[in-house]
Amino acid sequence: MPRAKGERKLEILKALAQMLEAPKWERITTAALAESLGVSEAALYRHFASKAQMYEGLIEFIETSVFTLANRITQDETDGRKQAEKLTEMLLAFAEKNPGMVRVMTGDALVGEHERLQTRMNQFFDRFEATLKQALRSAEDGDAAGRAAAILRYSIGCMHQFGKSGFSRRPSESFSAQRKYLLT
Repeated sequence: MPRAKGERKLEILKALAQMLEAPKWERITTAALAESLGVSEAALYRHFASKAQMYEGLIEFIETSVFTLANRITQDETDGRKQAEKLTEMLLAFAEKNPGMVRVMTGDALVGEHERLQTRMNQFFDRFEATLKQALRSAEDGDAAGRAAAILRYSIGCMHQFGKSGFSRRPSESFSAQRKYLLT
């Protein structure tokens, strides 16, 4: 049975994400990715012009997933502080459920790749910080910008620790105890 349009692309992205989930992660080559899929490198390049395009596909998944959930949170929750708390919990939970994406989000997987990929991840975090800032402004937080920056840096630190621990130190494990320092 022939594959549906885009199905092979999705398989390639899933395989790349799975390879990024390895606790003792090493830089992924297209040869290793092709081997994991049982195809030739040429087959990969029929779907993606470059490895950078594959990483762009993962970044698109991150952006779409996180901001779809963020929009839902900001629509459903009217209290700005609770919005900020739920946004932070959601980002940490997303990281926990998608360890391979953490390597992309923290930039580990992007080292040696095209600089536009890291720029795009930076823009993702700028946008997430702006979402936090807006939530905190609606809560009449006198220092919404400073608090949003602190929450974002805390979240990125949790993701780095998760990746560096071989995915054993879960990003959300201590948030319930630490939220009082970030959100009160």
